[in-house]
Amino acid sequence: MRFVASYGGADSGFALAFHHNQVMEFGICVASRPSDIGYVQLAEQLGYSHMWAADSQMIWSDVYAFMALAATATTTMKLGTGVAVAPTRPAPVTAAAHATINEIAPGRVFCGIGTGNTAMRIMGHPPMRIAEFDRYLGDLRSFLDGEEVDFEFRGRIAPTHHLMPDSGFVRFEPRIPMWVSAFGPKAMRLAAVHGDGLVTSVPPQPAAVQYARQRLEQAADEVGRHIDRESFPITTLTTALVLEEGESLDSERVRRQTGAFAIASLHYSYEQVQQFGRRPPEYLSDIWGDYVAELENTPPERRHLRTHLGHNCWVVPEEERFVTAELIDRTCLVGTASELQNKVDELEDAGLDQIILLPPLDEKEAVITDVAQALLSS
Repeated sequence: MRFVASYGGADSGFALAFHHNQVMEFGICVASRPSDIGYVQLAEQLGYSHMWAADSQMIWSDVYAFMALAATATTTMKLGTGVAVAPTRPAPVTAAAHATINEIAPGRVFCGIGTGNTAMRIMGHPPMRIAEFDRYLGDLRSFLDGEEVDFEFRGRIAPTHHLMPDSGFVRFEPRIPMWVSAFGPKAMRLAAVHGDGLVTSVPPQPAAVQYARQRLEQAADEVGRHIDRESFPITTLTTALVLEEGESLDSERVRRQTGAFAIASLHYSYEQVQQFGRRPPEYLSDIWGDYVAELENTPPERRHLRTHLGHNCWVVPEEERFVTAELIDRTCLVGTASELQNKVDELEDAGLDQIILLPPLDEKEAVITDVAQALLSS
C-alpha cells in the first residue's frame, strides 16, 4: 500500500510516498515545449513531485520560458532544469534565470546542471571539460545564493553580484538546491563537492543504483564531506510502462511507449564510443554493427545533426529495428503493476530517492497516468 500526499507550505511541492518506511519520489522530465503545459498540470494532479525541464536549444524550446509558464500554471510541484547546459550560459546568467523563476514560484525551484552531453554534441562540440565544470559549479552555487563572486569572463576577473536582488527581479531565498548531473568518477567528485543532489541516468536496476551511491559516497569521503540519503538524494532518468497481464516486451504498445527513451540510450552509447573509445554495452552486441552503419551513412561533418534525431521524443523510422526487447528491458522500468512495485521497492532499498520519467511525446499522458495508478495511489 502506498500513500502519496502533497504539501503546499513554505517548502511546497514534495510528495511523500510511504512504503516500508522509505521515501520514493516520482518526477517527470519534459522536452520543453509551450503547448505541453497541460501535461505538467496533469502530472501535478497525479502526484508527481518534480518537473525537470530539458535544456537543449537546438531541439527543444527555451527552457526558462517553459519553466516560467509552468511556474504560473502549477501550485505544488517543484520546478527545475533537467538539466541546464553549463557551456551555453555563463554561471551568473544561469543563476539569474533560476532566481527569476524562484520569484514566480518561491521555494519550488531547483537547478539541475550538467556539462551538455546532448546539447553540445548536437552543435558539433564536446561537453564542458571537468576542470572548467568544477569552476563553473563553484561560481554557480555562490551566485544561486546571491553572493558576490570574483568572476572570470572573457579573460578578465571582476567582482560580480546581482545589484538589485530585493526589488522583485529575482529571489535567492528560499535557497535553490543544485543537483549535479554526473556519471563518471570525476564528475561524481564534483557532485560531492558542490551539489545538493545527484541526477544521473543509470539503468533502473538495484546493482547500478548501489554502485552509483557507493561511488558518490567514496567521492564525498575523498573531499571530506559526509553524504547520506537524508542530506544528498539521488535521482535517475528513465521511463516506465505498466504491462498488461501476458503482454510481452516486444508488443507494439510497449515499443511505442518506451522506444524513444531506449533509442536515446543508444545515441548516448554511440557518443561515448566515438569520444572516449569505450566499448558499447554487451547487450547491444546484436545490433551495434548495424546501428553504427546506419549512422555512418551520414558524412562525418554532418553526423552530429543525424545522431540525435527524435531524441527522447520519438523514434525515427530508420531506427525502429533497433528497439529490441533487450534494449527496453535494460534501459526502462517495465512490468505489471505488482512487478513495478517490487522493482521500485528494490531501487529504494538500493539507495534511490527519485525516479524521473521521460515518455515519448505522443504517449506521455497515457504513460504517466498508468504509472500513477500503479505506484502513486493507495
